[in-house]
Amino acid sequence: MRFPFTGVIPVDKPVGVSSRHVVDVVARALGMKSVGHAGTLDPLASGVVVVCVGHATKLVDYLHELPKHYAATFLLGRSSPSDDFETSIDVEEDPVRPSAAEIEAAAGAFRGDILQRPCDYSAVHVDGKRAYRLARKGRPVVLESKPVRIERLAITGYEWPRLAVEIECSSGTFVRALGRDLAESLGTKAVMESLVRTAVGPFSHVASIALDAITPETARAVLLPAAAAVAHLPSTLLAEDALATAVRGGLLQFPDSECPAIVALDATGLLVGILKRLDSGSYRLRPNFLGVG
Repeated sequence: MRFPFTGVIPVDKPVGVSSRHVVDVVARALGMKSVGHAGTLDPLASGVVVVCVGHATKLVDYLHELPKHYAATFLLGRSSPSDDFETSIDVEEDPVRPSAAEIEAAAGAFRGDILQRPCDYSAVHVDGKRAYRLARKGRPVVLESKPVRIERLAITGYEWPRLAVEIECSSGTFVRALGRDLAESLGTKAVMESLVRTAVGPFSHVASIALDAITPETARAVLLPAAAAVAHLPSTLLAEDALATAVRGGLLQFPDSECPAIVALDATGLLVGILKRLDSGSYRLRPNFLGVG
């Protein structure tokens, strides 16, 4: 299928709108249905939402591999069912007030590979339903902890009760849960006051287009090539004969490579798909932007 536009658009989402709304705005501007985003950002948060257009919607899984960067503030001595201001806040009567040194010492346990229990008010599926839908109905939510990686957790400001942090983490990390767990390790509670996703891999919020600035003209102007979504992967330029074989669904051999995925480019540098390594060691073009794969 051919699309009038293919690529990615980093959008700076404001507080108060959903990631789905961001997608809808871009879709209307470009007059297309094949539009999606690479990672939900809650309505109470702002920052980068990477919108994929056309064939680039098949690259979402690769965008999920990119690290996420956040700036967040938490209020200590407080708690809520949603771990933020979406639900009612309970204030502890006599909260523990940790020192800056105690917070820094405790933060060490939350760097690197950790197990994290997702927030009850999250989009995680529980028995086929979103956890937040069950939580809002007052039903019990049981979520298993899952591995995430916190590459960087920096305390950037602290004056009771407000704690400011900067985080670089893997996809699937809940920043709300990170603040919740850090506070609990210090003997207190925390709710997330603000959250800004400052970057997704190379896509920075300062270089993203503001949502209210998107028009048919600006959306086309800021559309980045689909290859920008997979710039972190190894790539190869396919000669004419190899390209023809790959597009027909044939297998290619790269004896010196064990990479699970290789970006396939034509002679002009245009992204034609992703070569995926099969169990046999051969590579097949999936997705195949020039064929049907």
